[in-house]
Amino acid sequence: MGLVGLLVKAIGLGTVFLITQYVLAYLQSPLKKIPGPFLAKFSNIWRFFNHYGQTHIETQRKLHDQYGDVVRLGPNTVSIADANLIKTIYNTRGTFLKSDYYYGHIIQNIFSTRSNEFHAKMVKPVQKLYSLQNALQLESIMDENLSVLCARMESRFTEGANKGKTCDIADWISFFAWDFLGDMTWSKRIGFMDEGKDIGDIIATAERVMRYFSVVGQIPALDKWLGKNPYWPRSLYKFDDFSVAAGFSVERFMERMQNPGLGQGRNDLLNGFLEAKKEHPELVTDNEVIGYMIINVLGGADTLAIVMKGIFYHLLKTPACKTRLVQELHSARIPYPTPYSSIEQLPYLDACIKEGLRMHPVVGQLFERVVASTGLALADGTVLPPGTIVGVNPWVIHYKEDVYGEKPYEFRPERWLCGEKEDAASYEARIRRMKDADMAFGGGNRVCIGKALALVEVYKVVATLFGKYQIDLEDPSKEWDLHKQWFVWPHNIKVKLNAFDSA
Repeated sequence: MGLVGLLVKAIGLGTVFLITQYVLAYLQSPLKKIPGPFLAKFSNIWRFFNHYGQTHIETQRKLHDQYGDVVRLGPNTVSIADANLIKTIYNTRGTFLKSDYYYGHIIQNIFSTRSNEFHAKMVKPVQKLYSLQNALQLESIMDENLSVLCARMESRFTEGANKGKTCDIADWISFFAWDFLGDMTWSKRIGFMDEGKDIGDIIATAERVMRYFSVVGQIPALDKWLGKNPYWPRSLYKFDDFSVAAGFSVERFMERMQNPGLGQGRNDLLNGFLEAKKEHPELVTDNEVIGYMIINVLGGADTLAIVMKGIFYHLLKTPACKTRLVQELHSARIPYPTPYSSIEQLPYLDACIKEGLRMHPVVGQLFERVVASTGLALADGTVLPPGTIVGVNPWVIHYKEDVYGEKPYEFRPERWLCGEKEDAASYEARIRRMKDADMAFGGGNRVCIGKALALVEVYKVVATLFGKYQIDLEDPSKEWDLHKQWFVWPHNIKVKLNAFDSA
């Protein structure tokens, strides 16, 4: 037999071996009775291409409509759409650990770590900095940045020769979010609002990095061959531009070390991180301080921007809701920038923000967790074995009619208000069920640490901009652009701005 024949035979035997392995794994799997796509039962490649093509949200919705609350998405991965299981999977004790999906990050940090011990240890020194009380102490920084946002948008879109120009509000919300997070973290804006553009492609690069991890995370081992392959130094999947954003954090840290007075009087988060270093020197080193800053800005800016864009878009696409919100804001006679204390009790504003978070959660895929040693009991009595990867996709659970009521695909803030014929007990029970299924900021012991701070800023931005300006879509018939992967990034929300006479 010649060399070619031997090669063909080897390939054939290898193929047979692989197929046999897949078939045996399928037949022996404890998940074989869990319904789902045929190919998904054999390999994660199906899931990989589903995310690569940005079709996973629609696909998972259809699969749950077809099969019910439990769907198999991979050989060892199960999607859960049963609201009653959320508190079991994402419990405050963290018994269901994060999956290998989160190993895509080179440096272990409070977000990416799978270790509950490491997470608790590193969060404790800085947790108070993200409390509602501290968020309100940072309100002056929020107001400064809101004032800059309003001034820059007015000069570009509502004043003089620029009056009537089209504004892409999606871009400007991103500019604001990144500048605000920079200012709040180290008392220095990056400069997006002043320049009116994405400086150094920082924002675009951050999105590109997250999109990469979204796809590769479906087969985590791929990252070793792509993004972290030392023998492939010019890989298309390396993100050299990302160092611009990380380098900004290092520069600010060095500035503060050389000039400790830079942050005095502003109570920025870098001061808080350095104070944590003094109080917990055994835990918080210079590297941890820099890590906190990077996570704060790179992890917080995109999520804050996505939340606000979702709320703005749905209000703009639903004029009746926008009109009712503006009437409530004007009736309250609030000053601008809006103090949080003046708006936290406004019922329709609160309902609009909750509905926006429901309709457009930041994360568009499973929050993956590994079933603990106790197993996971499903509603039908089936028990998923320890080691099974399970998760809830916010874009599935947030649209469940049995949780959120009729017409879940419609933006309807009224679902968060008490109905005319609804008694207090029924209303409280209904709201509690909706809140229990809320995955906008994650859940359990790994819920987003910046949730309180983010919500204060979201309320202030929505109230300020809709209270000060008449905002209308340039073309109400056009839809926005969505990049659907790990995060669901909105783009292209073109509007016309006009200042209200009374503002």
